[in-house]
Amino acid sequence: MTHKRCVNLYFPRVINMAKKRRINTKKVAGATVLTALAVILSPIFFPVGPTKCFPFQHMVNAISGILLGPWYAISVATAAGIIRNMLGTGTIFAFPGGIPGALVVGVTYHFIKNDLVALTEPIGTGTGAIISALIVAPMIGKTMTVTAFLIAFLASSIPGSIIGYLVIKGLRKGGFPGFD
Repeated sequence: MTHKRCVNLYFPRVINMAKKRRINTKKVAGATVLTALAVILSPIFFPVGPTKCFPFQHMVNAISGILLGPWYAISVATAAGIIRNMLGTGTIFAFPGGIPGALVVGVTYHFIKNDLVALTEPIGTGTGAIISALIVAPMIGKTMTVTAFLIAFLASSIPGSIIGYLVIKGLRKGGFPGFD
């Protein structure tokens, strides 16, 4: 087989692989804006034990799960958690408290395609509360019961997901491009 023929056989496969892995610029921009929104609103929290309950993270999780999908929503929750921890407005509990909620909304919206799935965010956050109580808190030497974490996280998640749902509905009703 000649060198030219080998290149011709292989090169189209490389191009096809690159096409499959395209980065959606609109989703990256949306993820960046939502991460920034979560960080900007991060001084608004209420402390419960070793956690800082932050309803606006749950709002952002609901919005990003619906508009961007599960993987971008997880990225937004992770990036916001990292930045909030670096700024001192978050704790290690930002990760198990935020990421599962974003995942649940994103996956649920993928299958159901209804804005009401924003209200499923507390299911993921409840799972994060259990992870926080059983794994994360003991690892850092803190003690708090599963019930206490559930109450704290849901007190933040339920209003946050409702706000997120209302924001989505407002954006769609307002006729913003991409929200129809």
